Parts: sequence; structure tokens; C-alpha cells
Amino acid sequence: MTAHDEPPPLPTRAQFFRFAIVGTIGFLVDALVLTFLLSATGFGFYLGRLISFLIAATVTWGLNRRFTFRDRRPHGKVKQWMRFVVVNSGGGLINYGAYSMLILTFEIARAWPVMGVAAGSIAGLAFNFTVSKFLVFQLPQPQNK
Repeated sequence: MTAHDEPPPLPTRAQFFRFAIVGTIGFLVDALVLTFLLSATGFGFYLGRLISFLIAATVTWGLNRRFTFRDRRPHGKVKQWMRFVVVNSGGGLINYGAYSMLILTFEIARAWPVMGVAAGSIAGLAFNFTVSKFLVFQLPQPQNK
């Protein structure tokens, strides 16, 4: 395989598995950043979570670009990152909604906000995989010669 050859495509099951692993890494980044922001800054539960989510989304975009959808790079990096953040915002809203519901409803979630981050991450996983596969990391279109 030369440097210009595309890697072979992964089956959907393998992509989902890699997407879930990347999501787990994103969860850890999200939780660590949120924990830091809550303990070391004046950011509250909601602004802190927004910032931690954006950082985690950037990490997951990069990892998904490199490992999950490595055969699908039709867009430049900046355009693809922006597209990833925009289309995954739907999953982000699902994620943030689950997190907020738990924070508002349960004292234990306010004491341990990482629980809300975990619930939100699981809630947004299927949506984010689907939009990432079909809207962000699209297969390159065959070129007519």
C-alpha cells in the first residue's frame, strides 16, 4: 500500500465498536475537564459542561477521523471539524438534556456530576454514530473520468 492508497473500509460493526471506544475516551476527557472546571474555576455545572463537551468533541473528532472512519476523508480538517460539531450537536443536546435532567432531579447527580456525564454520553451515542458516519465522514464520491 502506498501513501496515496486509502485504507480499506471497516464494516459497520467495527466502526461502531471503534466509535464507542473513542466515545469512552471522549467521556473521560469530558469528565476530567468538567471536574477540573468545577473545582478550580468559578464555572458552574452548565457552563463547565459546555466547555468540557466542546473539548471532548474536538478530541473525539480527531480520533474518529484517524481510527474509526479512516477511509472517509473528503473534507478538509477545519470544515470537517465544524461539520462534526454541528451535526453532533443533536447528540450533544440529547447528551446535555440527560445530564441536566439528572442534575436538576437527583442530589446524587449534583454530588457526582460525572454520573450525569456518563448518562448523557450513552444517550447520545447511537445518534452521534449515525450522523457521523453518514453526514461527517462520508464516503468519497466516485469521480467521473
